[in-house]
Amino acid sequence: MQVAICGRDEAAVTAAASAHGLVPLVADVGEPEGARGFVRAAHRELGGIDILVTNAGGPPPGRFADVSDPEEYARAFQLNCLSAIAMCAEAIPAMQAQHWGRVVAITSIAVRQPIPHLILSNTARAGVTGFLKTLAREVAPDGVTVNSLQPGLHDTERLRSLPGGADASGVPAATLGQPADFGAIAAFVCSEQARYLTGAAIPVDGGAYAGLQ
Repeated sequence: MQVAICGRDEAAVTAAASAHGLVPLVADVGEPEGARGFVRAAHRELGGIDILVTNAGGPPPGRFADVSDPEEYARAFQLNCLSAIAMCAEAIPAMQAQHWGRVVAITSIAVRQPIPHLILSNTARAGVTGFLKTLAREVAPDGVTVNSLQPGLHDTERLRSLPGGADASGVPAATLGQPADFGAIAAFVCSEQARYLTGAAIPVDGGAYAGLQ
């Protein structure tokens, strides 16, 4: 299996790809045309796309009182919602034609339980979750599954940059998740064994979310 990854920093994405035997592509998926361009480039380099994993960085932190310009919400929506829609629009028709495909969107546990000080991310990621659920039902007859994974606190640079982000005291598992923990769940959702799993939004958070649904 060949895997392509992308990033805005050519040196960084090349180094990551070299370390793991991946195909490096330079693209900014935080805006729709860059997202479409990444999918087109991946299709060209790989000869087709069976699995699409959508992900983009989060918008700046802030509370309602801190975010007074509606354009800031528009930028967050473009980053965390329109980018995923653009990638799906570019990749899914070919998956439908071959009657097999997997789409896994990385969102956030904030979709279930908004995170304080992240009003932009909370809003935009809720929007893309509605899109994904609707899409999943439409393309299911074509053998294409669409699911999202909702990470809680994982030990990443993004988390460490947030106030109190590395504090795992509210996590029942009593530790931050590791990227490999998250990757293992993503790999299953992309597998043949997960063919009957679609339209799901799966928390991967060490038990932090306390709701019943």
